[in-house]
Amino acid sequence: MDMARYVPTDMNDRYNPKSVESKWQAKWRDANLFATQNNPDKPKFYYLDMFPYPSGALHVGHVRNYAIGDAIARYRVMNGYNVLHPMGWDAFGLPAENAAIKNQVHPAEWTERCIVQMHEQFDKLGIAFDWSREVTTCRPDYYKWTQWLFIKFFNAGLAERRTANVNWCPKDLTVLANEQVKDGRCDRCGTLVEQKPLTQWFFKTTAYAQRLLDDLDTLTDWPDRVVKMQREWIGRSEGVNFRFKVKGSGEDIEVFTTRVDTVFGVTYMVIAPDHELATKLTDGTEWELPAREFRDHVARQKDEQRDRSTDIPKEGIFTGAYCINPMNGAEVPIWLGNYVLSDYGSGAVMAVPAHDERDFEFAQKYQLPINVVVSPGTAAEAYTDKYEGALVNSGEFDGLNPVDGRLKIAEYMEANGIGERAVNFKLRDWCLSRQRYWGCPIPIVYREDGSIETVPEDQLPVMHPTDIEFTGKGGNPLAQSESFINTVDSEGRPARRETDTMDTFVDSSWYFLRFCSPDYADGPFRREDVDRWMPLDQYVGGVEHATMHLIYARFFTKVLFDLGLVGIEEPFPRLFTQGMVTMLAKGVGENGEDKVMKMSKSKGNVVALDDAVERFGADATRMMTLFMGPAAQDAEWTAQSEDTFAGQFRFLERVWRTATSVKFNPNWREQIGAGATDADRALRRRTHQTIEKVGTDIERFQMNTAISSLMQHLNTIQDWQNKPNSDPNVGSEAIESLLLILSPFAPHLCDELGEYLGFTKSFYEMTWPSFSAEIAKEEEITIPVQVNGKLRARLSVAAEMTPEALETLALASEEVSPHLEGKKPKKVIIVPGRMVNIVV
Repeated sequence: MDMARYVPTDMNDRYNPKSVESKWQAKWRDANLFATQNNPDKPKFYYLDMFPYPSGALHVGHVRNYAIGDAIARYRVMNGYNVLHPMGWDAFGLPAENAAIKNQVHPAEWTERCIVQMHEQFDKLGIAFDWSREVTTCRPDYYKWTQWLFIKFFNAGLAERRTANVNWCPKDLTVLANEQVKDGRCDRCGTLVEQKPLTQWFFKTTAYAQRLLDDLDTLTDWPDRVVKMQREWIGRSEGVNFRFKVKGSGEDIEVFTTRVDTVFGVTYMVIAPDHELATKLTDGTEWELPAREFRDHVARQKDEQRDRSTDIPKEGIFTGAYCINPMNGAEVPIWLGNYVLSDYGSGAVMAVPAHDERDFEFAQKYQLPINVVVSPGTAAEAYTDKYEGALVNSGEFDGLNPVDGRLKIAEYMEANGIGERAVNFKLRDWCLSRQRYWGCPIPIVYREDGSIETVPEDQLPVMHPTDIEFTGKGGNPLAQSESFINTVDSEGRPARRETDTMDTFVDSSWYFLRFCSPDYADGPFRREDVDRWMPLDQYVGGVEHATMHLIYARFFTKVLFDLGLVGIEEPFPRLFTQGMVTMLAKGVGENGEDKVMKMSKSKGNVVALDDAVERFGADATRMMTLFMGPAAQDAEWTAQSEDTFAGQFRFLERVWRTATSVKFNPNWREQIGAGATDADRALRRRTHQTIEKVGTDIERFQMNTAISSLMQHLNTIQDWQNKPNSDPNVGSEAIESLLLILSPFAPHLCDELGEYLGFTKSFYEMTWPSFSAEIAKEEEITIPVQVNGKLRARLSVAAEMTPEALETLALASEEVSPHLEGKKPKKVIIVPGRMVNIVV
């Protein structure tokens, strides 16, 4: 972005953001202005932005998120709340480890550098964070308690170790996170990635699936789309579990289906390529090599794509084996398919192509039979209606509708020992193991006999070793450190430490509780502090966290509630998801084309924050990002956005000139009257309307319209200045109110002008102005008049005119009467204050 074209011409003579902002940032810091207050006579308001990963530098896309929160926090303080508005760092994770490999610097050192830089940038923006409550997840005083919580989960039976597939790079001999796999290849060396079974740690989120689902009904202040996404992710379904016997062996294939009414239409079975039976069925047969190649091919497709995307074609391979349908004895061929996942349900699907679109697509591709069992279905397309129709070709169940068919067939299966009704969830247990150095070490010790014990609490935290070389080769660095691995068990015998570290989502699943008592040394948090501040009054973050962080944090809180550590089950009753700032990125599309996407340093489509603040100042930067559009929607940065930057700066310049030219009377409250002139009354009306509008807009996250109202208010003040015989007290009220309600958006400018006008406190310490509905009421309004739905006149009338008087005036209007053609109206519809509609 070239901001040089907008260098203000008279900044140093008039409004100089550099000197103003540095001055007030120092004053606020010296006064510890943003420290959280605990006045027992005030209500609390806990506002939290999802804390960031310390990547090293903020850009303009980040500013929008934090400017929203700062405006709300300042507004709540001015309205008499004890506001908790903290900030911290989600500081473990893969990027720091990659930086260590690239730059040969320890991840802790790199992370701390980034934290210092981002902290300085937040301060330059004037964000009112209470830095005394800062938490950093990679520091021992935090992750000690993450480990302590893991032990509590383990003791409650909610943490367990079992085998699961991982992404494995056979060249670097290391496990890769999903984000390290690009188009099926290792993003470090380009080698094709394999799926490898590995023993890992899991949290049993599935034990809380029903509660997580049920309690969504209590989250009435969440965006509908986030609630919907969580419902679908948890994925409760009611159906039947039963088994197909594998022909010629003692093996069974267990399936779960919600459409047991279609069981007579099964024409093939699909199991996941990594299902435990896949190798048993093919090893030593002509299908062994094709099956292995197919498994490797599917392993390079992400689970999310296989499970939910319709873009990837359905693919499969025959195993050469058959199973028996327990309802009709039919032999059913067993296939491996890429659209079945081993860790969802049983990893097997009974395929009914006549009544399932995915099965139909697969059957057509591989020329498999399509047997209709619900009319009016045909073999030409999948008939998927679950409620209408009649069962056919289904033996004694013919003629039943699908709903009754499901009921009767389920009863038959249970009565005959074939299957049982069950509830299934799409939600999976949370795999929290990561084979990397820069994460929270898992506090587990393995004894010589293979048994497991947790690290004693008085030995926490388990800290990272320092004898590590970051090469990116040979797998997990912790597994190569003998000083870390070798330890003793609780009886003093040789033992080995767990070398996996925890998923960073574990760290972020409880950080909001630590903010309540960040210096507490005897536990993860002080219970009375959590009872004081929780649940959050407002949580804000991106919608991309809907099915990961927001579910994990809800799960964590419910477990802590069951353990008696907190008194709430839902941490975030109010959630707002802000839109992203997007920008054109060059050559990042699949075919090298340009693409509009979220601002990202890695894509080269960012506007540097430091550049924006240097050119225009923090206040204009804050206001520009808030003025781009509705906060809940994405906003694209274009060449025209640069003009908006300049426009916000010019607005603040106008505020400066106006405030310094008004004859301000600090005692205007005692001396102001109703307004002697029309201009006085118009300005007072606009002042009180704007106070109400801006406050309401802030509470609704409508920052762009709040700023628009402030601009209109300034226009009215400037018009008033040009009128003769104006009451200076009216102007004093208007300018003081303007600065008060502008201060959440442009705090540096407002405090500077407040000092100029004689105020001895920051506006942050002052009270949000009240408004008078009587003064704000319009004296005269414009009412449109329609005849048979067509606009015929606009009447300027007194705001309090009665409906009867308004009807008389409308019927007598010179613009209306010709359209009545001398007829008496059949009906006159009056919407008070809005419109008149005459029907003739």
